[in-house]
Amino acid sequence: MRAREIMTRPVHTVRPDTTIEQAAALLAERGFAAAPVVDEQRVLIGIVSEADLIRYRVPVDPTAHLWREAAEDHTVRPHLVADVMTHTVLTAYPDTDVADIARQMLEHSVRSIPVLDRGDVVGIVSRRDILRTVIRTDDIVAGEVQRRLDQYAVGRRRWTATVEDGVVQVSGNFDDEVERQVIAALARTVPGVTEVRVLVLA
Repeated sequence: MRAREIMTRPVHTVRPDTTIEQAAALLAERGFAAAPVVDEQRVLIGIVSEADLIRYRVPVDPTAHLWREAAEDHTVRPHLVADVMTHTVLTAYPDTDVADIARQMLEHSVRSIPVLDRGDVVGIVSRRDILRTVIRTDDIVAGEVQRRLDQYAVGRRRWTATVEDGVVQVSGNFDDEVERQVIAALARTVPGVTEVRVLVLA
């Protein structure tokens, strides 16, 4: 499964001079965990997350922390995305394996990874996007695999797909080994598929 199959698009980006309030409103309204930051040429220069936006922006309630010294709350309050964004950004490409993206997220404790194509931000993959593929039932996956196989066969039912615990079994007759490999690769593109087995009928 590749990034292009699950990434969110179009991508809503912000600029370094976007205000904290504007960026926060975008994430809240769209339900995003983060937004890529681009310059005037639309080149990716950073990413801003929910955590970045709330840092130093929620005032301390003095009645809840009577023991806190006043000097502890004298923090410079950021106003622009440029003040809080992360400059080092993990990125992926449309053909990147989703398993590799998930591994990067866990290793680096990030929630979203922008997807680039020839330098342009064309999508973004979040943990939520990956989670959607995990919770798909076998019936849903089987239906999607079967639909793609039938489309490839121009509407005919040349092969039958069954799914158990994410493992797809495709049975039927194939013209040659190349066609068998093509069908196996096609089945792997369906979100939720963990393995593909091809059974050639006698």
